[in-house]
Amino acid sequence: MPALPLHALVDHARRHSPFYAELYRDVPAVVTSLTQLPVIDHVAFWSANRWPDNRLLTGPLTDAAVYKSGGTTGAPKFSPWTRSEHVDSVSAFGAGLVDAGLRPGQKVANLFRAGEFYSGFLFIEGALHHAPIDNVRLPVATAPDEYVADLVHSFGVDVLAGEPMKLSAIAETLLKQERPAPQVELILFGGDILFNDLRPLLRSAFPNAALSSIGYASVDAGLVAGPVPAGDDLRVHRAFPNRTVVELVDDTTGEPITEPGVPGRVVVTNLFRTLVPILRYPAGDRAEWTDASCTTFRLLGRSTEGARVGIVTMPTEDVRDVLLAHDPDHRITGLQFVQRRWDGRDGLLIRLGHTTPAPPPAALTETLRRAVLDARPAYVSETAIGAIHPLQLEWVPRSELATNPRTGKLRQVIDERPAH
Repeated sequence: MPALPLHALVDHARRHSPFYAELYRDVPAVVTSLTQLPVIDHVAFWSANRWPDNRLLTGPLTDAAVYKSGGTTGAPKFSPWTRSEHVDSVSAFGAGLVDAGLRPGQKVANLFRAGEFYSGFLFIEGALHHAPIDNVRLPVATAPDEYVADLVHSFGVDVLAGEPMKLSAIAETLLKQERPAPQVELILFGGDILFNDLRPLLRSAFPNAALSSIGYASVDAGLVAGPVPAGDDLRVHRAFPNRTVVELVDDTTGEPITEPGVPGRVVVTNLFRTLVPILRYPAGDRAEWTDASCTTFRLLGRSTEGARVGIVTMPTEDVRDVLLAHDPDHRITGLQFVQRRWDGRDGLLIRLGHTTPAPPPAALTETLRRAVLDARPAYVSETAIGAIHPLQLEWVPRSELATNPRTGKLRQVIDERPAH
């Protein structure tokens, strides 16, 4: 499916979509640059993308696959893709699997979720089917961990593809059974970042497996980028040529970032989706360019991830780096912030996942707590004046870290504070 010129995409959107007609009311008649278009506002976009009375679509819904975004709570967020848009997306993604390390003839267990309008399983199944090399597809979906562990050995699975929390659950099951799987050659993760705290667990269960992102896509933004072989850095991706345009946008000015190493919001333009045009859509992630030509970028995490305790900002990625630097024996296998409020003050609990029979010793817990406070001195000073509660750390079995019940993704931040 050939890419459409920018002006043709814009003309089509504002002619046939009431949402884009209003959004582009003051946009020049002839658009030659993406920067002439406003970045889409999420609230307005999803308010227009309702059922019934949809104001976003450019035509009737007569031939499409409808998926649902697994984002925040509220009204269901459905996203239709036409037949040709879907085929083109999975074909491009399938080609990207070769860059991710897929080799001819490998047996691939697809562990992504299916059902309830979820796209992950079907999208990856389609990508494997349209990949440019032979492969054996094992449509496992969300089977019990023990079933998958047995399948890995009984069927000689070469590749596991799934969300990080599902993959780590399979690894933990294999290790508890004392049956690591050295025959597995490749672990493909998607749907979330594979944080460094899960790598030791995966390497213990799959000692000979390479780790790679399966690619970057979402229900709402659609096809975004493919993995770039980059050694140990699994977050580097490149937009699919002639299919997507990725911009990194400054949070304050809204201007595109062109300098490597400067974080910004990921903004996506799809060059072939026309039923639901995706033109400068914020993907909800943060990233930084890794090259001067702005072609490859490194994902940094969700744009909204982190806790704010009183006036103290606690970014999940910064805190994770501190904790892992002070955990030489790799006891941490997951991290979760829990925000609470009692006695008129905010407090923060950091849950640390572990896979050992008993929680790690109290001395390590205190070392980790002190390391976080040393890195965030504002937390110490705010605690000292009674503005917030002291920082708490708690060890829990990795399987007890809270996940999204529909998508299976780890919930990085849980806000338990009362609404009023």
